[in-house]
Amino acid sequence: MAEINGNYYNAEGLRRNVDRFVDARVLVIGDIIMDEYIWGNVSRISPEAPVPVVDVERETKMLGGAANVIRNMAALGARPVLCGVIGDDGTGEEIVSALSHMGLETGGVVKEPGRPTSIKTRIVAQNQQVVRFDRESRADVRPESIRSLLDFIENTLDNIDAIVVSDYGKGLISGSLMMGVRELNRSRSGGRAIVAVDPKTGNFEFYRGVDIITPNHHEAGVFCGFEIMDKKTLNRAGKEMVEVLNCRSVLITRGKDGMTLFEKQGSITHIPTVAKKVFDVTGAGDTVIGTISLGLAAGLDLKSAAILSNFAAGIVVGEIGTSAVRADELKRAVGD
Repeated sequence: MAEINGNYYNAEGLRRNVDRFVDARVLVIGDIIMDEYIWGNVSRISPEAPVPVVDVERETKMLGGAANVIRNMAALGARPVLCGVIGDDGTGEEIVSALSHMGLETGGVVKEPGRPTSIKTRIVAQNQQVVRFDRESRADVRPESIRSLLDFIENTLDNIDAIVVSDYGKGLISGSLMMGVRELNRSRSGGRAIVAVDPKTGNFEFYRGVDIITPNHHEAGVFCGFEIMDKKTLNRAGKEMVEVLNCRSVLITRGKDGMTLFEKQGSITHIPTVAKKVFDVTGAGDTVIGTISLGLAAGLDLKSAAILSNFAAGIVVGEIGTSAVRADELKRAVGD
């Protein structure tokens, strides 16, 4: 057994589970985003306004949102399937091309004419974000797009171990979509597929009855109507979410304070962070939901899957920009 600040875990068992990710069959449903980074340096202030002038050195693009969840899973050896909506534009084509280049299926990516593909552009100077600007539509996707997605899901669920819902509040996740997913999971797999949700504030009513939901402590506090300030309010929030949402478990991520798992039968597990340095939390939630879902799909119990996701998150926050953990990195982090 290995130990993190008094919390014991089976290191060898976790490493063996990572090797089983290649066989995990996961469907990711969510908002597809392109993350764009403009990297540079600041050496002066603009004479036109009191703002820094960034001398641009390079630009990079990476899959974001639900597509970053897919990217994280693929880096860990899995071959997940993405289900979401893009615009009929050049950015959408870049995303499909990137998925194809990774050897992943693209049949669940629906093009919606007239809707822009979401782009988040971050300007980074001296390893710090200067500003972010978004180009997107947050309007609900069209009913015909929902129908196309549900048709694809229906034809895919027979071979799926877990369903991940990655909600970025860009108009895809709705009551009708989630109702359709629940009904298909019951009818096609007898409810066998695990359902995991990375939530968005304001949409919690859509997530009732899922296996696990992974809010950060701010999102959990908004849902419960009070600020999470200490262990007492944290425990109160976790228990309340499990009861109100009637879900199997809630994993509240707490930044530098790690994460806490609340299970329906009453068990509470506090997992301290293993991050040695924190440069950028961008995409950390994608890493958590992707890793814990793969762990559950590959046979881990909730507590062990949460510990594994904590190790993965500890790696990505030490990098600048949206990053993904490789299987060999994760196994090294788990240790002996």
